[in-house]
Amino acid sequence: MFKGFRDFLLRGNVIDLAVAVVMGVAFNAVVAALVKDLVTPLIAAIVGKPDFSALNLTINGSRFSYGDFLNALISFVLVALAVYYAIVYPMNRLTARFKSKEPVTTRECPECLSTIPTGARRCAYCTSTLTA
Repeated sequence: MFKGFRDFLLRGNVIDLAVAVVMGVAFNAVVAALVKDLVTPLIAAIVGKPDFSALNLTINGSRFSYGDFLNALISFVLVALAVYYAIVYPMNRLTARFKSKEPVTTRECPECLSTIPTGARRCAYCTSTLTA
């Protein structure tokens, strides 16, 4: 019973997931501090008000507090931008740089659109003569 559980834990996926969760929580704290201490004061300097929670709208006696939603929306967009430009974009560039460039070994026949070897002079499917 415990052997199966131990194998499950040591398989690698669970440990990778645990590390990812811990790193995500730590990165969330960094991004939250960035938004709270740098970006929100910048918005306050431009708009004049860093907190929109007091904004509301009253229609027929019903109060709609759209300011809290606006705060959450701005925070989400800023966090998403920070995550994209701090993690996703650099990782995509790094992956593209180190991706192995395999030589092209096939091409497409211009007549029948089948896949043929690059060095072929005649298509095996439609027997058309191919140009180099």
